[in-house]
Amino acid sequence: MRYAICFTPPIGDPLSAVAASWLGRNVYSDEPTELPSVAGLSVSEIAFHTAVPRRFGFHAVVMAPFCLNPDTDETELLKALMHFAGAEAPFEIAGMEVARFSQCWGLVPQVPSQEMHLLAARVVQAFDRFRAPMSEDEIERCDPDRLTAPQFTNLHRWGDPCVMDEYRFHMKLTGALNPETARRMEAPLRELFQPHLERPLAIGSLALFVEQGPGAPMRVHSQHPLGKISARSRDGGAKRPVVESLTEGRAVAPIPFIMASLLAGR
Repeated sequence: MRYAICFTPPIGDPLSAVAASWLGRNVYSDEPTELPSVAGLSVSEIAFHTAVPRRFGFHAVVMAPFCLNPDTDETELLKALMHFAGAEAPFEIAGMEVARFSQCWGLVPQVPSQEMHLLAARVVQAFDRFRAPMSEDEIERCDPDRLTAPQFTNLHRWGDPCVMDEYRFHMKLTGALNPETARRMEAPLRELFQPHLERPLAIGSLALFVEQGPGAPMRVHSQHPLGKISARSRDGGAKRPVVESLTEGRAVAPIPFIMASLLAGR
């Protein structure tokens, strides 16, 4: 079994609903969904090009999938995530857009969010003790020869090349596409998702994802709201449990000096 710490909108958010329809799977319930009717794209074509993100579900990675360190257990991980989330303030990403990155289409911030980058760095630091060391085979599967020097260092230190200054917040909507297919999918994706991107994206929780076995679909195990319950109540939000169990569900420019900012306490 592997775990991952991610962001995904709440189960009742309209963005969650449209993403579940597009990907053909609900990341909360693990149930298949009916693919949308999209002009210019067949259902089979949508299913083919969303196969990879369908398995992982609609989310943005904060801490990539990891096997649990044998010196810890799931209960300890849940407790630590509950306390961590409670000490973090919720925030918003001002604008999201449909954009291409790494030959895929997905949702990315219009302007890189420093708050999101710093949160991701804090998560990786705080939960590294729960991650089992990577085996040589796992390292080789990351194709270290293609990595830059900072990415190579991250892989060996944190188990993921795309952390710290290399982190890019994104929510994948397709697998890798050739240029012609990518052009054909642009207009349908914008038409489908743009109405749900007119408001800021609220980063109000972290989700613990689980993968039951190799190749199994990842799903939400639990949602952990950011901020203390009392503070959320004063802001007019409904009082909720700190852990919400769900076991029933354009390329971005780098933001440098994340580690320096963390060390400086900013």
